[in-house]
Amino acid sequence: MAGEAITLSDIAEKLNVSRVTVSKALRNHPDISDNMKDKVKKIADELGYVPNYIARNLSSKKSHTIGLLVPKIAHHFYSNCIEAIYKTAYKKDYDIIMTVSQENPQHERKHIQTLLSMKVDGILASITENTANDNDFEVIRKRSLPLVFFDRVFDNSSDNYVITNDREASYQLIEHCIKSGYNKIAHFTGYKHLNVGREREKGFRDAMQEHDIEIRKEWIVHGGINEKAGYKGLKKLVSQVELPEIIYAFTFPVALGIYTAAKELQISIPEELEVVCFGVGKYNRYLSSAMTYVNQPADEIGRQALELLLRKIENQDNQAEQIVVPSELKICKSCRIK
Repeated sequence: MAGEAITLSDIAEKLNVSRVTVSKALRNHPDISDNMKDKVKKIADELGYVPNYIARNLSSKKSHTIGLLVPKIAHHFYSNCIEAIYKTAYKKDYDIIMTVSQENPQHERKHIQTLLSMKVDGILASITENTANDNDFEVIRKRSLPLVFFDRVFDNSSDNYVITNDREASYQLIEHCIKSGYNKIAHFTGYKHLNVGREREKGFRDAMQEHDIEIRKEWIVHGGINEKAGYKGLKKLVSQVELPEIIYAFTFPVALGIYTAAKELQISIPEELEVVCFGVGKYNRYLSSAMTYVNQPADEIGRQALELLLRKIENQDNQAEQIVVPSELKICKSCRIK
């Protein structure tokens, strides 16, 4: 059998029992005695048996696999989300098949088809920053396959989702900036078609308007969610208008881009410019002025997203659930009372 996959029949032949007995023993079925289960598992280990998940998916109504679609891995928020999803799935005896869109809608479309072809029991998804509509996800709904979005969702979505309170948390951050004595506040925000960018900007505007502080159009910079967006944003801002006192960055990577550009421009942080952000990364404490930020509970969002999906799978529940996990303000060295 060298070079060939070990089958249930190989194990059955070795023990002189039926293939059904082996199958049930490996699935810990109550029909099989503990003694037989031990024998089967011992021979399976000795022969190097690995379950054929594709065959199992074809013969069973459930595969015990979850499809996971994320825009990126090398990101503090998503890496923590993914870890929580994997931990929760392991406890529930589900496997995760992860795909990464790399913020590319075409990759996203392909990954959806791949996950469907692998007969997953449900799909967890966070859309790309460039996904303009939910057309590519319609094929999942048509199959009545459980689907849960997390962090990024579509406008007026009636799907299952788990998000944070972006608008409220953003408001709290800007109100803290204002109460600390800042009124020249810029916002490097995300794309308006993304719920996270739109809601965080709303929170910014709410706080500014409530405290009767001017919102300068030229200080609202729309762009991406990565370091490049922060870098280009500050370069553009400095070349066109006066510098604000403080910049509220849409994400931690955007804030890092601002730091990089400021260093090149010889703008001192925090003496000449302060930076705060939504979300955090592991490098925050190493910065010259650790940023005050909104702490987005990535692990809790990931855990609750998977648990919601499993409820839909196991209970065959079609009633949409929409969960908001609160974020909290974390005050660090930046943005202290002036």
